[in-house]
Amino acid sequence: MGGGIEEVRLYPAPVANLILSLPFTISQTPGRLVQKDSEMGSGSSSNISGGLFHSVLVVDGKLWVWGKGDGGRLGFGHENSVFVPSLNPYLGDDPVQCVALGGVHSVALTSLGQGYGGFGALGHFVYHRELFPRLVEGSWNGKIRHIATSGTHRAAITESGELYTWGRDGRLGLGPGRLPNEGGGLNIPPKVKALPIPVAAVSCGGFFTTMLARKGNFGIGEVGGWRPKPIPSFEDVLIIQIASGGYHSLALTDEGKVLSWGYGGHGQLGHSSTENQKVPVVIEALVDERVVYITCGGLSSAAITDKGKLYMWGNAKDSQLGVPGLPKVQPCPVEVKLLTEDDGLGPQKVLSVAVGASHAMCLVSRSCC
Repeated sequence: MGGGIEEVRLYPAPVANLILSLPFTISQTPGRLVQKDSEMGSGSSSNISGGLFHSVLVVDGKLWVWGKGDGGRLGFGHENSVFVPSLNPYLGDDPVQCVALGGVHSVALTSLGQGYGGFGALGHFVYHRELFPRLVEGSWNGKIRHIATSGTHRAAITESGELYTWGRDGRLGLGPGRLPNEGGGLNIPPKVKALPIPVAAVSCGGFFTTMLARKGNFGIGEVGGWRPKPIPSFEDVLIIQIASGGYHSLALTDEGKVLSWGYGGHGQLGHSSTENQKVPVVIEALVDERVVYITCGGLSSAAITDKGKLYMWGNAKDSQLGVPGLPKVQPCPVEVKLLTEDDGLGPQKVLSVAVGASHAMCLVSRSCC
């Protein structure tokens, strides 16, 4: 939780206060279309990411991390837990653009297009713990512009739109006949050659991969059944962000509508039921809102509106939805109310949200102007 002790929180509470310069932007997010350099501005940038039992905050290219340390997932050179946000000094001087957290590993992308990973099949040609961040050297040409990870596999997109995946086979989109290198997975990043067009964004689920194509209206395709396949219902829809959970996915359209599909046994699809959905379906509870940001946890989901309101739904067993008194299964989106201090600052506006296995956190702006 970042509060210095092991605890269970029933509702959101502050972890850190940041003073950032304007204009402020959200750093790159896995599954979200990458902003052009001309749109980033010269002010501050920040974002968050949640893993199995660890969390990350990126502030102006610096990486702050906390949580469980086993497996070396924190990148401090040891496996001890860290209970407060702590600066990781082992990524060099190049600013961090994006971080993706998995189960017992972390992946970071710097502004020079270099990928750093630690622990296990992270593209280091060997399968063992990595206690410090280590550069992933793949067979790609040029820079990496986008990364994503899940519990057991990772993905990277080059500046030319080539997709590389590694980790547990079967969800990598490489086709049949690809045998593991070692430890039951592919630890050397290979290119997904079955994609006929460049890729713009990618999201890794528990047992699948979802990506956005870079051609006209952005399409969406899932890596399932060994090879990437397009989703027909998105052919004429402009998707700006995708998010993948353990067994489900969300997609955000340019009109602010959210669609979900996959396993719904914990209410994570947001359709007021626990039924599965074989095709993407609009979440009716959010149709009157314009959603601008989405994310998935293993068995839960979240969305942020253009007014800065946060909605969450799905598995609430560990109070990770931030609303006390909910049933263990919350199948309909509920608004998360944040506590406001009487400190003279303006109302809270949620900018970003990250969901781990059993916890969640959000990035909130407040201003007296």
